[in-house]
Amino acid sequence: MKKNKAVPNAQNSGTETVSVTTKAKTREVHETDVLLIGGGIMSATLGTWLQELEPDWSITMVEQMESVAEESSNGWNNAGTGHSALMELNYTPQKADGSVSIEKAIDINEAFQISRQFWAHQVTRGVLTQPKSFINTVPHMSFVWGDDNVNFLRARYRALQKSPLFNGMRYSEDHEQIKQWAPLVMEGRDPQQKIAATRTEAGTDVNYGEITRQMINALKTHDRFTLQLNTVVRRFRRNADNSWNVTVSDANNSHEKRTIKAKFIFIGAGGAALKLMQQTKIPQAKEYAGFPVGGQFLVCDNPEVVNHHLAKVYGQASVGAPPMSVPHIDTRIIDGKRVVLFGPFATFSTRFLKNGSLWDLLASTNKSNILPMLNVGLDNFDLVKYLVGQVLQKDKDRHAALRAYYPMAKKQDWRLWQAGQRVQIIKRDARIGGVLRLGTEVVSDDEGTVAALLGASPGASTAAPIMLDLLEKVFKDKMQTAEWQEKIRAVVPTYGSTLTENPHLIDKTLAYTSEVLGLHHEVAREADPVPAVQVPAKPLEVKEVADIAL
Repeated sequence: MKKNKAVPNAQNSGTETVSVTTKAKTREVHETDVLLIGGGIMSATLGTWLQELEPDWSITMVEQMESVAEESSNGWNNAGTGHSALMELNYTPQKADGSVSIEKAIDINEAFQISRQFWAHQVTRGVLTQPKSFINTVPHMSFVWGDDNVNFLRARYRALQKSPLFNGMRYSEDHEQIKQWAPLVMEGRDPQQKIAATRTEAGTDVNYGEITRQMINALKTHDRFTLQLNTVVRRFRRNADNSWNVTVSDANNSHEKRTIKAKFIFIGAGGAALKLMQQTKIPQAKEYAGFPVGGQFLVCDNPEVVNHHLAKVYGQASVGAPPMSVPHIDTRIIDGKRVVLFGPFATFSTRFLKNGSLWDLLASTNKSNILPMLNVGLDNFDLVKYLVGQVLQKDKDRHAALRAYYPMAKKQDWRLWQAGQRVQIIKRDARIGGVLRLGTEVVSDDEGTVAALLGASPGASTAAPIMLDLLEKVFKDKMQTAEWQEKIRAVVPTYGSTLTENPHLIDKTLAYTSEVLGLHHEVAREADPVPAVQVPAKPLEVKEVADIAL
């Protein structure tokens, strides 16, 4: 990534201009209804929602990089999975009696259907163009080996078939069948190895960076939108009327300061959101700390390999490893190019962003969150041990992990890629001091004037419903109006209802979004026969492992 260069303070495609008077002592104040901090998928999604709901509101977006979607949203900085619980085993935890819970899987799938509806609507109104540039059908598979893991996958498949959301899923333990589904995974594998797999044809690969760029380009066509690149937020000051004065400067010239006055602020700055929220000094910020974890992937663009694999294949986490760290070997389509990706491998840096500062972790640590951070470390020794082991890995270790999924892999075909940084949420807990939190959390002040999005996975997959949750939290009165309700249902027809409770809507919704987005539509089918699940003679010792997202 090239270093930021000094460029004009604002890129403005509307009628509002941001001027800086270098000689004057009084700063010019740029007034806006909404300030979006961060040029990633979350800010782009919220800006798109608000532009449609309140087209007269002025929106200003600031981003510290030279262009938008350069951090976590960038296609090369994440796994590009349309998370819908079709293959991610961490969303279906096993209970002590051997059964499998599917509640979390249903929630994730329902949320992704909202995202699909949101994107489809943006395609119909020209905000998003050429769906294949940002979303493609890539089958989703779970793949496991060993008696215990196979037994778990049997139980998982049977449990998921109780929900019509997963009726298109296939199951097999047959080597030849699985070879047809994923030849790369099966070639060179021991024919006696006990294996199992599920497959859903209607899985997706998503380029969230492209979605972000297209939505922001559409926002730039509106007079009431202003984009400021190479812009760093320096400080916040709350005004008597509960508006905010936000001091910003050029990324490479901290002396060139200017002021943005905003009625509402959204901090959607990825890993940097925690630090920025702390700077607002809202009481809610004291409840949180953050721990940065990076990810690396092995990438292959050899056509002989790439053209031999069309699936996202997720495995089972090793003992002691966090669930979201499960290896997966994926087809990716980024900027029209198809590659195969394997990982993730955890890395550690004190940076909160890929292009952040080494001081980020220290700067976010204070007397209110230091103890929760220490407690999390003590309570999750297996996680600490896993992360240390990951950091100490050598090339041979990473390629050994790859060959467990792709036995015929050749080292020369793969290169190591440093993906983005994620900041895991640590929240104060009255009983044990602090806990690692799965997923994302919207944190706002009591007045509803500032909100931040903390956390990582499933993140971008569920940007549309997450931003709906934010609207419900900070614009309560507006959300109750008939005008907003009508507009939201025009975007998300299933808003206010759950597909699980209205199965007749599932096929209708999937068929519609598949047609608009150019995706494969899998009709409901009879479940595959599954061998009997072995019920444990005594309850399983199910140890809850802290979940992290890489």
